[in-house]
Amino acid sequence: MKMLKKYAASLLAFFWLLLSIPAFAQNLAEIEMADQLRADGKIYVVVAVLTVILAGILVFLFMLDRKLSRLEKELKA
Repeated sequence: MKMLKKYAASLLAFFWLLLSIPAFAQNLAEIEMADQLRADGKIYVVVAVLTVILAGILVFLFMLDRKLSRLEKELKA
């Protein structure tokens, strides 16, 4: 139950973060670098690299949490 609360809080924080992203997109000034990357089709490479990095960090944190939970259980036993 305690683990479920932790993940629920993490999931809630993640969705809150996703909901706040459009607030940063309110600046109407044009960004030349992004326009050029989009025109060349390279923006997808940038998005893919960022997605892989974020996924790697999330997997690392998940595995670290599992290891720490296992160690805590061993210490209590």
